[in-house]
Amino acid sequence: MAVTTPRLALRASAVAAAALLAALPALATNGMNMEGYGPISTGMGGASQAMDHGAAALAQNPATLALMGQGARLDVALGLLGPDIRASAGPMSAKSGGTEYIMPAFGYVRRSGRLVYGLGVFAQGGMGTEYGANTFLAAGSGEPVRSELGVGRIMLPLAFDLTPEFAVGATLDFMWAGLDLRMAAPATQLGGLVTGGSGGLIANLPGALGMLPAGAWGRIDFSDDSDFTGQANSTGWAAKLGMVYKASPALTLGASYQFESDLGDMKTHTTGASMSIQGMGTIPGRITVVDFQWPSMLAVGAAWQATPALLVAADLKRIGWSDVMKSFRMRFDSAAPASSGMDGSLDFALPQDWKDQTVLNLGVAWAMNSALTLRAGINLADNPIPEPLVNPLFPATVEKHYTFGVGYRFSPASELNASLAIAPTTKTVDMSGIEIRHSQQNLQLMYSHRF
Repeated sequence: MAVTTPRLALRASAVAAAALLAALPALATNGMNMEGYGPISTGMGGASQAMDHGAAALAQNPATLALMGQGARLDVALGLLGPDIRASAGPMSAKSGGTEYIMPAFGYVRRSGRLVYGLGVFAQGGMGTEYGANTFLAAGSGEPVRSELGVGRIMLPLAFDLTPEFAVGATLDFMWAGLDLRMAAPATQLGGLVTGGSGGLIANLPGALGMLPAGAWGRIDFSDDSDFTGQANSTGWAAKLGMVYKASPALTLGASYQFESDLGDMKTHTTGASMSIQGMGTIPGRITVVDFQWPSMLAVGAAWQATPALLVAADLKRIGWSDVMKSFRMRFDSAAPASSGMDGSLDFALPQDWKDQTVLNLGVAWAMNSALTLRAGINLADNPIPEPLVNPLFPATVEKHYTFGVGYRFSPASELNASLAIAPTTKTVDMSGIEIRHSQQNLQLMYSHRF
């Protein structure tokens, strides 16, 4: 086998991985972020900045914990993200089999005088796709293609009443991220993304593309069998600050700032990934996703108790995608011996040019009686990814959610809340002419107990 062709195989399939991974943060519904955290907020369009909605405040404005009464509260929640994703190119079409992604959450908070503290574990977001081996997205490789990303946080919150009307809050967040990817693409479309490398992999890359047969495919594979971890992993830290102000007995104002994360590079183990090209064999190695970060977010909101039964809430958020998604970088480190001519590494970069995203959350809650509360809302945002760069494995194209919720209090100590978010179909066409249609139906359920 000629040395140059396997090198190109590595280059092509690694670039394909970079292209798909670069669209990775399309994992949820407001870019990376979920449309809401906890069914109380989500049922009201994701509004959260100025109202009491339990331990889910840890994921949004921690200062709203100060709105709770004396004692403690335990929230146990389960979310189900239900995307419906279809891709087509001319007469060819593919439907993703990835239609259910589970996101658990847990929170415990306690008030002690003017101080509220606790612990929470939340799935920040997660999504993926599953396309069959016989679909056009498999590029003729005869193997399925898939993606799955999960990001979560363990959060330590503090909220404190500075005055009876004004409170501040903060969280320190330990974060983790896990990614699986199995993908294929025409190798000749992927060569332009390599930015450098070392060893045998990069030595003879110039001119190697011309040696490939027409239509040759490249693949990259790294995946485990778990629904809750990924073959490539990283950990890191983040933090949030917040405040709430009771402007009047009926009106509460709130604001929060989420700092950009400090995650380490996501990595597989030394032979946890492989790259290959049609007819040219497979090379084991390590994939490193370089500097994958969660963006900063500034949010402000208000909640108005219009009547004893009617609560109206609105938030405005600005998510700083442009700071973290200018481009996407990745490195493949071969585990092959130097004698094979396939040792060394390859570096890749894919332009993304995400825009900062403005999200508007509007919601109402109607207390039918002392036990039953009904909720409704809308979540409005735009797609932060330039349309030509949207990828069918990670289509972050949802722009609007209609949300509904219900809460039932069994006793002063226990209650159950649920929400449904419906995202109508959006349609985009990428630079290759692939049309991507994406809709969602997302459920959240939470049991709360007060002590």
